[in-house]
Amino acid sequence: MLSKNIRDDFPVLERKINGNNIVYFDSAASTLKPKMVIEKLSNFYLNNYANVHRAVHTLASESTQILEASRKKIAKFLNAQEEEVIFTSGSTMSLNLVVESFVRSGILNKDDNVLVTMVEHHANFVPWIRLSKLHGYNVLAVYPSGRFGELKLEDFNVKVNPKIVAITAQSNVTGQLIDIKKIREKFPNAIFVVDGAQFLPHAQIDVKDLDIDFLVFSAHKMLGPSGIGVLWGKRELLEKMEPFLYGGEMIDKVSLDEITFNVLPFRFEAGTPNIAGIAGFSFALEYLERIEMKKVENHIRRLTEYALEKVSKIDGVELYGPLNESQLGILSFNVNGVHPHDIAHLLDEKFGIAVRSGHHCAQPLMSILKSQSKLDVFPNSTCRASFYVYNTLDEIDKLIYAIKKVKEWFDVL
Repeated sequence: MLSKNIRDDFPVLERKINGNNIVYFDSAASTLKPKMVIEKLSNFYLNNYANVHRAVHTLASESTQILEASRKKIAKFLNAQEEEVIFTSGSTMSLNLVVESFVRSGILNKDDNVLVTMVEHHANFVPWIRLSKLHGYNVLAVYPSGRFGELKLEDFNVKVNPKIVAITAQSNVTGQLIDIKKIREKFPNAIFVVDGAQFLPHAQIDVKDLDIDFLVFSAHKMLGPSGIGVLWGKRELLEKMEPFLYGGEMIDKVSLDEITFNVLPFRFEAGTPNIAGIAGFSFALEYLERIEMKKVENHIRRLTEYALEKVSKIDGVELYGPLNESQLGILSFNVNGVHPHDIAHLLDEKFGIAVRSGHHCAQPLMSILKSQSKLDVFPNSTCRASFYVYNTLDEIDKLIYAIKKVKEWFDVL
């Protein structure tokens, strides 16, 4: 387990709600921010901030250097080239950029096949579906055959030959880790797009080793600021793609007769970027690297194993996902006879425990969970407790006690 001193870096954990210290189990939505990141970000705003890439004065030069140093750090984190790292507002924007640019560039055409899965976050599902209605390509879905939404390798034994495979590296509902490398081997000729938003906070991805083509992720799930994310793509593919947004910075030359675009990565970064957010992302990675990502993963794995073992013994609680070593950082559950929103409200009000309730932007997966559920009534949503570096086994014990008390109050023993 990680040192308890880490908790000192997150002052909000000392805050009390109705007499209870906050237990923050909503990191799959957004992680807390350590003091180091906030202080460095504040210092950047106070002493270095200016617009980037254009002016030659000192502040502009400093801001540009800090931004490009962030790009370099992220590229190293991925084992990638700097010019392949494109800053966006987050994973959702990154995925929309990919889909829109594929269509505009003729990479994705009428009657082409796109393969997605039914466990995807809406951000990696809706854009493919919506644009298929406008442009005539086909979207096909892989259905999970395993326990409560578990994807298995054999589920990908499809008869179609997809031009694009778009898949998450980890379910944001069940926490299942998807074996991207083995799935990639099944589709060696497809363009492989990976949603890494849930996975990257737990472990690094070597884009070369996995031989993927595109990867998206967000800073706010990795101790960094909100409103900043990354699209990484192979240079040879990025250079074939029409930009999604037009404006400043991404332009080479403009006239009434001709418009040409800037070199990578700037051709995809129209307008003034989230300069401070990019700097903050670098500060967050610096913090994680100090801990070491392998230690981060091991800590979260221990918390997950403990939570699964303990919660699975509570009668009337239905747990979702594979419930094995492939489940990491997320415990998604329902209590028979109690709506998830009621559970989440009581956990917060009575115990200071913050969890997420709802469909978690994954309605296709909710329909599958409903078909497999043994509950009297499946509420089309779940409670989701998600863990990160600042959580402890004692906090999980508190969650278990709280779930049992909720059952008592609703008389669903």
